[in-house]
Amino acid sequence: MIINYLTSLDPTALLRALPGNVAQGLIWGIMAVGVYITFRILDFPDLTVDGSLATGGAAAVMLIQGGMDPALSLVFAFLAGMAAGFVTGILHTGLGIPGILASILTQISLYSVNLRIMGKSNQSIGITQTGLVASLRYVTDDGRALFFLKLILGCLLLIAAVYWTFGTEIGSAIRATGCNPQMARAQGINTNFTTVAALMLSNGLVGLCGGIYAQYQGSADVNAGRGAIVIGLAAVIISEVIFGKLCSGRRFTFAYTLAAVFVGAILYYVAYTLVLWLQMPSDYMKLFSAVVVTCFLAVPYLKEKYTVKRRMAR
Repeated sequence: MIINYLTSLDPTALLRALPGNVAQGLIWGIMAVGVYITFRILDFPDLTVDGSLATGGAAAVMLIQGGMDPALSLVFAFLAGMAAGFVTGILHTGLGIPGILASILTQISLYSVNLRIMGKSNQSIGITQTGLVASLRYVTDDGRALFFLKLILGCLLLIAAVYWTFGTEIGSAIRATGCNPQMARAQGINTNFTTVAALMLSNGLVGLCGGIYAQYQGSADVNAGRGAIVIGLAAVIISEVIFGKLCSGRRFTFAYTLAAVFVGAILYYVAYTLVLWLQMPSDYMKLFSAVVVTCFLAVPYLKEKYTVKRRMAR
C-alpha cells in the first residue's frame, strides 16, 4: 500500500506548481506586510483584513468592468482598503470599542458592503482581460520570466516605500505608539491619530493585495478574504522564525524584515501545495493553516523556555 502511494506521487506536478506558488506568495506577501504593520509594529489585533481584502478585489473588478485601466483600478482598491481601516480606527479611538471587537464589527459590515459593490456574491473579468497587472495566464505562457521580474520589482518598490514611510515623522510616531503608547503620549504624540493612520496604511495594502489577486484569478468573490488573516500571520511568523536572526543587527534591518515577510508568504504556499501534492484531503486545508500558524507561534516561546531551563540547570 505504501509503495502504491509513493508511486502515485508525481514530482513533476510539484515542480509545475512552483511558479504559481511563487506568484501567489509575492501577491499575498503584500497583504502580509499590512498584517505585519498592525500585528508587530502597532501591536493591534486587527481582523479587518478578512473583509478589506475582498473589498479591494471587488472595487478593482467592478472598475475594470466599467472600462478603467487595470493598473489604475489598484489605486482605488488601495483607497477602499484604507477606508475600511479608517472605520476600524474610528470605532476604536473615537468610540472606545476594543480593537479586536472594532475590527470584527468592520469585517462583518464589509460583507454587506462588498455585496453592494458587486451586486452579487462574485464578479468575473477573466484572466484573458488585456492589461492586467497580474494574471494566472502570465504564469503559464512564454512571457512568465518578464511577469515575475515585474512582480519582484513591484514588491521591492513596495518595500522601499514602506521603509521610507516608517522613517518619516509620522512613521516614527506609529512605531513609538506600538512600542509604548503611554510614553508616546508623554512625548506629545497623538496616539489616536497614529493608530488610525497605521490601520489605514495596513488595510490599504491589504486592499491593494485584494485588487491584484482578483486580477490574478480573474474574479472577485465576497468570501475571497475569508481566512486571510491566518495566511498573513503565517507569513509573518514563518519569516520571523526562519530569518529572525539573519535580519537582526543589520543597517537596514526593517527592510530585510519586510523582504523576509514576502519569502515567508512564498514558503507558506509551497508548504500548502506540498500538502495537496501528498494527497491530503483538501477539506483539511484550513486546519493545516491553523496548525502551521500555531506551530510557528509556539516555536519562539518553547525555544526561550528551553533556554531558560538549561541556564537554571547549570
